[in-house]
Amino acid sequence: MNTAQLHKPGRLEVVDALRGFAVMAILLLHNVEHFIFSVYPTSSPEWLSVIDKGVFNAAFTLFGGKAYAIFSLLFGFTFYIQCENQRREGRDFGYRFLWRLCGLALFATLNAAFFPGGDVLMLYAIVGIILFFVRNLSDKVILVLAILFTLQPMEWYHYIMSLVDASYQLPDYAVGPMYDKVGEVTRAGNFLDFIWCNVTLGQKASFMWAVGAGRTLQTVGLFLIGLWLGRKQLFVQSEKNTKIWVKVLIISAILFAPLYTLRAEIMQGSAIVQSTVGTVFDMWHKLAFTFVLVSSFVLLYQSEKFRDRVANLRFYGRMSLTNYVSQSIIGMLIYMPYGLYLAPKCGYAVSLLIGVVIFLVQVQFCKLWFKHHKHGPLEELWHKWTWIGR
Repeated sequence: MNTAQLHKPGRLEVVDALRGFAVMAILLLHNVEHFIFSVYPTSSPEWLSVIDKGVFNAAFTLFGGKAYAIFSLLFGFTFYIQCENQRREGRDFGYRFLWRLCGLALFATLNAAFFPGGDVLMLYAIVGIILFFVRNLSDKVILVLAILFTLQPMEWYHYIMSLVDASYQLPDYAVGPMYDKVGEVTRAGNFLDFIWCNVTLGQKASFMWAVGAGRTLQTVGLFLIGLWLGRKQLFVQSEKNTKIWVKVLIISAILFAPLYTLRAEIMQGSAIVQSTVGTVFDMWHKLAFTFVLVSSFVLLYQSEKFRDRVANLRFYGRMSLTNYVSQSIIGMLIYMPYGLYLAPKCGYAVSLLIGVVIFLVQVQFCKLWFKHHKHGPLEELWHKWTWIGR
């Protein structure tokens, strides 16, 4: 690969497929948890209960906190692509990006209307502003900031304050009561109340949960890592990059086990230790496994056989926004009182199978759509929103 090819930003198949993998994993997790609608069968045969437990543990071990992290990484990477494409034309993408985030907030509101408990896209729309301010900083500064944010400084601050002052209390964001209210409205079955509660109280609960769980700073860190990966062209296939991804895989795999073990030990401590240092190590061990997944995927994607087997993920990833929002609408119609209300009849295993079916249907829709269109439906709207007035 020559230098011109290496440094010209554009669509990379591996990134589309990786994004598709992340959105697919999010879809499967959302089905297992009934799109945050915790209603399940009250009794099941013993054999099915065993399977359900295995499905739940496997799904969250593999994808819980990791699919979202991959999605966040690629958000930062996409920002790099857009900035670099505009820079090559002599333009600054920064202010367009701020306008683009306003559009994302609208899509977040649309998705949240059908998804009890708020939506991560609103978090992206809010904390994504940091990318505007760092867009002209050096690669080294970007990496340092990324590391700083992923170290979870606020959690360490709370922990240190608890050591200094034994009476120190963590901020109470009242997330539990907010989610309880959202669940109550969802079960009540009034569709208009459901939508209004989701886009107001649900969104607030989701954001406050992210603050309390360390997700806000980690999301910023992941955005910056994605931006840095883009600048370093690490998703472009080359012999040098292959060696780097092999090192990432080895280091991440080695770090995962001790971080997981330390997290388990820390969770035996006091409540404030669990909520501070425990949160840090929970984030770190999930981040290590996230890079195991990402590096493994990138390395495997160099194999033609693997590329052929995951080809559908490319289509799915190119339409990630449409698929992400539509899965919430489909989930609401399947599991909640406003549709088929199958939640009381579907355990974890059956719900996972439903998620697989939804994924396959969405993939076929993506293939048909791309025969006649360049962008997905919501992607096209977002594109036009971004470049309005130009």
